[in-house]
Amino acid sequence: MDFIKIPEFNGRVTVVGDVMLDRYWYGSSSRISPEAPVPVVNVDRYENRAGGAANVALNLSAFGISCDIVGIIGKDESGESLKQLLAEKNIDVRFIESEDLPTITKLRILSRHQQLLRVDFEKGYEKVDQGSIMAALRKCMRDTRVVICSDYGKGALSSVQTMIQDCRRKNIIVLVDPKGTDFSRYRGATLLTPNMSEFEAVVGKVTDNEDLERKALNLIKEHQLDALLVTRSEDGMSLIVPGKAPLHIPTCAREVYDVTGAGDTVIATLAACLASGCDLPEACAVANRAAGIVVGKLGTSTVTPRELHEDVYGAGEDACKHCGVLTEDELVEEVAFLKQKGKRVVMTNGCFDILHKGHVDYLQKARALGDALIVAVNSDESVQALKGPTRPIVPLENRMDVLAALSCVDMVVPFSEQTPQRLIGRVLPDILVKGGDYKVEQIAGHKEVLANGGSVKILNFVDNCSTTGIVNKIKAQ
Repeated sequence: MDFIKIPEFNGRVTVVGDVMLDRYWYGSSSRISPEAPVPVVNVDRYENRAGGAANVALNLSAFGISCDIVGIIGKDESGESLKQLLAEKNIDVRFIESEDLPTITKLRILSRHQQLLRVDFEKGYEKVDQGSIMAALRKCMRDTRVVICSDYGKGALSSVQTMIQDCRRKNIIVLVDPKGTDFSRYRGATLLTPNMSEFEAVVGKVTDNEDLERKALNLIKEHQLDALLVTRSEDGMSLIVPGKAPLHIPTCAREVYDVTGAGDTVIATLAACLASGCDLPEACAVANRAAGIVVGKLGTSTVTPRELHEDVYGAGEDACKHCGVLTEDELVEEVAFLKQKGKRVVMTNGCFDILHKGHVDYLQKARALGDALIVAVNSDESVQALKGPTRPIVPLENRMDVLAALSCVDMVVPFSEQTPQRLIGRVLPDILVKGGDYKVEQIAGHKEVLANGGSVKILNFVDNCSTTGIVNKIKAQ
């Protein structure tokens, strides 16, 4: 396809399948345990991510698609964490909670970007009552355009054939990310998306494109599918539809860092495009672009509409978009985009109550250190805790709007804690800046930034410029 059109994403998609929680523990490792020849990791940072079918839902949410998710979790802390991660992205969670089985959890321990150990907590869900899952899915069918069956072989899709037939009777598109070699269980689906290894495990070794097309058509006929999309890693992907010319799309990956979750991104992008009115070849072309983006990121990741537009249409004049006031999640997404483009992100924080020359001079110097400047602003409550009951003079929304209007400020985000340490640890700017007479070790967030390979800079303030001085002068009038 010579021309790719990114749709205006809309519609509703339901994901049903095996959900899991991915946990990451990070720390330094500089010695061997005296108890056994294994490294000792001093864990100093934790991260939870939604995995499996839940990662598919996150990919849909990143496109702005309304999304339900149906799956099985345990009644435990991991399950609560997974529900919270999804709810934060406005995903409608419809989980069946097992009294006896744990939430599938994969714990990875890493040091210096190397995975040292993975610990799995799981028991299969094959014996969980499928009636509850079917009931939850049927409620979603009332409003959804597309259903994704995300199969990781953990048991949530034990009734996948019933799911497919129920959806097709309601003219709902069913996309399946298959598992194993028995594709008969997916009979009647709209589309299967096996990777090349999965495809060859079912049909035998593929010698060339003609062989792939022939074997794919046989598989489609045997299992009464509408189409088959084979993802082929560095060879792109191939869409086979009976009665139509095969579509072989070359890969768009620039650099491959990590293929984790690439299949999730492909099937989520397909569903998002189909729900938004694209035909299948158009959806595959966009999904191929999305796959090329996501393999350039570390860990399970998502792709945003902006990244797709950037990839297809070009960056325009400047990849550093002046975004103004953002939520924390929007900020994290924007920073990830900028870092992908090799841009240096600078971050600072403060109350910025009654903006004056000292503030502006400081912010201009901070912006000059990199390509984009984030300003984290204390909430009214945290300013009051720091400055006393008469402050701030200017409420938070007004302070943020004024800062966002400055040409040297690209992004503004509020925080309510006493310090911005947690926020800085999540954003991880390349350069953390603070103004005044500080030592690096006194600056909130310095440990996280330095541990991530960033730097901390201290800038001088303009003499005789302060909000307190202005307030006192006004009071003396």
